[in-house]
Amino acid sequence: MSAAREVDKGRYLFPKLYADFVQRLRVPCGFLLLITFAWLSEPSRASILLGIPFSLLGLTLRGWAGGHLAKDQQLATSGPYSYLRNPLYAGTLIVACGIVIASRNLWLGLVFAAAFGLIYLPAVELEEQHLREIFPDYAAYASQTRRFLPTNHFSGAHRRFSWALYRRNEEYKAFLGFLVALAWLLWRCWLSQTVT
Repeated sequence: MSAAREVDKGRYLFPKLYADFVQRLRVPCGFLLLITFAWLSEPSRASILLGIPFSLLGLTLRGWAGGHLAKDQQLATSGPYSYLRNPLYAGTLIVACGIVIASRNLWLGLVFAAAFGLIYLPAVELEEQHLREIFPDYAAYASQTRRFLPTNHFSGAHRRFSWALYRRNEEYKAFLGFLVALAWLLWRCWLSQTVT
């Protein structure tokens, strides 16, 4: 069997039944992660200064991807999609790493890692199955582009960044969420300094 045929079939870690179940848990899980972040964060000035650049890098990746994604209308292969299949999730992971660094709590890092592995990774696989069904070219694209690590460059369509797509995909909400998290970290840092 050729490599293209094997990729076309797709290989997934999680059974579809599990992926469908956790897909519905993404939003409630997000709220639980937010509560866990608020409870466990113990930031310092140094940890905030170290973590924030990571988060800004992740937000930039998400924003760049949002300006190239026309959901269910055309296969996104331009911008960051020419380097990796899931730049939105990769960006989210980088933002979360920055928040964890800024929060200075190993337990929070473990909770975020577990949530990504058990809830968001199955969602990625489910989305890939959906893309295989609606875009015939997805198999060839997936065979040349990795999920999260930008090792190759896919030479597909060369589309420009679109602010209209960025707004339609509501990527500004990720930035607003980051600002709320940053405000919380700064407040916690200030509070810990005034108490001591």
